[in-house]
Amino acid sequence: MGNDYVSAIAESGLTIFDPIEVGDPELWIPTPDLERILSEALVGIDGLDVPIRTRSKLVKQHVCDALGYPVPKSFTKIQPRFYGQMFDTYAQKANNLQIWNEELSPSRRYVLLRVDDAGVIRRIKVVNGEELAQLDTTGTLTQKYQARLVPGQAGAELIASADTDILLPHVRAGANLAEQVSPIDHPAHGLILPIGEVFDRLLGAVGQSFPDAGRDQERNRGAALHRIVCELLGYADYRDDGRFPDVRNQLIEVKLQTSPTIDLGLVLPASKEPLDVPQIEGTQIRHCDVRYALFSAHTDGVNVTLTNLYLTTGASFFTRFPQFGGKVLNKKLQIPLPSDFFYR
Repeated sequence: MGNDYVSAIAESGLTIFDPIEVGDPELWIPTPDLERILSEALVGIDGLDVPIRTRSKLVKQHVCDALGYPVPKSFTKIQPRFYGQMFDTYAQKANNLQIWNEELSPSRRYVLLRVDDAGVIRRIKVVNGEELAQLDTTGTLTQKYQARLVPGQAGAELIASADTDILLPHVRAGANLAEQVSPIDHPAHGLILPIGEVFDRLLGAVGQSFPDAGRDQERNRGAALHRIVCELLGYADYRDDGRFPDVRNQLIEVKLQTSPTIDLGLVLPASKEPLDVPQIEGTQIRHCDVRYALFSAHTDGVNVTLTNLYLTTGASFFTRFPQFGGKVLNKKLQIPLPSDFFYR
């Protein structure tokens, strides 16, 4: 599939400055595919042990070649530089990522290249603004979207009884996930379970427990819940690439709630902005079409026990969970990347 994108871009005659509709099945490169294509083409390239500005220009030229774009005579100072694919490049010799004079955007992609001391590209990660915001440990990003989970009387609530009108034509009851798809595959027509069936399958999680990895191990806690969700949905295996939404194939974002505050990051669930997935038979999925599975839980310090399930569409999210005020507004961001960032 990667070669198909590169060939289509090369044949289109487009430049990096020409806009492309998010989800265009031929020309828009979804983030997982973008990371794979660039890794296959660029890891091992050397010659980057040069001054920062020269290195930045060389990286952009290599990226153009890898994706099938002509190398421009100059890289116009627009945001982002690769306007058509909505991303910027950052060649990182150190773990301190610096983003100057712009806000983090959930729809912007950030191509981060790990360059070693000898000037060789060793690893590549592609993330969006939402994922970068989660890495901030400095307190720079002081405000993010949040909502409050107000418990109800029932142990499980299906808040939206039907999927959004956009998604509805593509769902199918009883879709066999075990034989045909993986949790991190892109969503496809006829292989998406209706929200009501998702609810019925996930009910089995309520009452289950798993070892508590600790309050400072939210990623590991979330992975344990994600594994349970994948099993209940009927997948043959558990896979997680850390991207939004957690179960991309079913457009399900999973949240573990041991407190009433729901962290939403930079993305409002009700947003009608396009989601970074390929179009489904000509339909572009939006953030508001994503299904949110929230699990309330309590911990005794040894085990986490799931107590409640709430399932809703992004479009109906705030009909049940009141939103807090506030949004991220930042300039000159410095985000320390975790030591294992390029190896996750």
